Amino acid sequence: MEQLIAFCRPGFETEAGRELTDTAAALGVYGYFEPAAAQGFVIFNLPGPALADTLLARLSVHTLVFVRDWFVVLADVALPPADRVGAVIDSLKSVDAEFPTCARVEIRLPENNADADLGNFARKWVSPLSRGLRGAGLLQSEPQADAPARLELLLLGFDRVIAGVSVSGNRARFVSGIPRLRLPASAPSRSALKLEEAWKVFLPPGEELDYLGGGKQAVDLGAAPGGWTWQLVRQGMMVTAVDNGPMNSELMASGHVEHIEADGYQWKPRRGVDWMVCDIVDHPRRTAALAVDWLNQKLCRYTVFNLKLPMKKRYDEWLICRDILEQGLARTEMNFRIRARHLYHDREEITCFIERLA
Repeated sequence: MEQLIAFCRPGFETEAGRELTDTAAALGVYGYFEPAAAQGFVIFNLPGPALADTLLARLSVHTLVFVRDWFVVLADVALPPADRVGAVIDSLKSVDAEFPTCARVEIRLPENNADADLGNFARKWVSPLSRGLRGAGLLQSEPQADAPARLELLLLGFDRVIAGVSVSGNRARFVSGIPRLRLPASAPSRSALKLEEAWKVFLPPGEELDYLGGGKQAVDLGAAPGGWTWQLVRQGMMVTAVDNGPMNSELMASGHVEHIEADGYQWKPRRGVDWMVCDIVDHPRRTAALAVDWLNQKLCRYTVFNLKLPMKKRYDEWLICRDILEQGLARTEMNFRIRARHLYHDREEITCFIERLA
């Protein structure tokens, strides 16, 4: 039995498992998942040799929505208090399948871990564990930033760890899909972090300036009090903020924002802009149709928007919204790239990014 550990937001294990099962089956790889209740990960079982490698060769984690990150399981290790390092080394040496020599080790904790002592132990354990693994030939003698593989340890407690391996071309940019972002005091709301994370997840590394720089024009639908508008202004954009509610006064004093009191679903610009962003809490299918309308009419080139999913049938609702987006955008001769992700700073919503290709 081969296994993957797939990470998601705690409470969304069923959605992540269903997505992984359905997506793998569409590629001819059949497996089943075991959710760890509210732990922020699922175990995906593949009943056959080398199926994990086959799946990762054909499926990119960046195309998944509810699965943020993953790794292939090598061993489930019991940790005796007397020699935890030795237990990991012995377990990895006894693995039947070959796996690449890794550049370094990453110790992860469940996202909702509340045991501060376990967190402190994980940080202190990295150094002696790395020395032991290098001495055993399981880690490269010198860490390399561009190495193809990384040893992964999911520490579930002082007495158990799941060991595995991830490859650089098919894992999240941030460990477990969690970027560490800081909210400046000047931000009007915490929602500002969602747009910042979306850019970090969806935009190609090193190309952020191409997408965000150069004095671009943007529209923020449902802008008040201005968390997303604030992020756009930070990039030097001129922003039209559309909302019947009040905007942050300091943000309005920047001179980069025009506030239009109107319904974000009804208002449209006279000419196209570079960016349209939308964080309106409404029926997700309505928001998906709005994005299609803006893109098909060339009212924007890039858009980031949130889809607020219902508490029940969240995965099913996303599939419906995905069809609205794909079928709606296919009606024109233009080409689009669609990506979606349940971001770390999202709650019951998922965030979508679509760009119109030249």
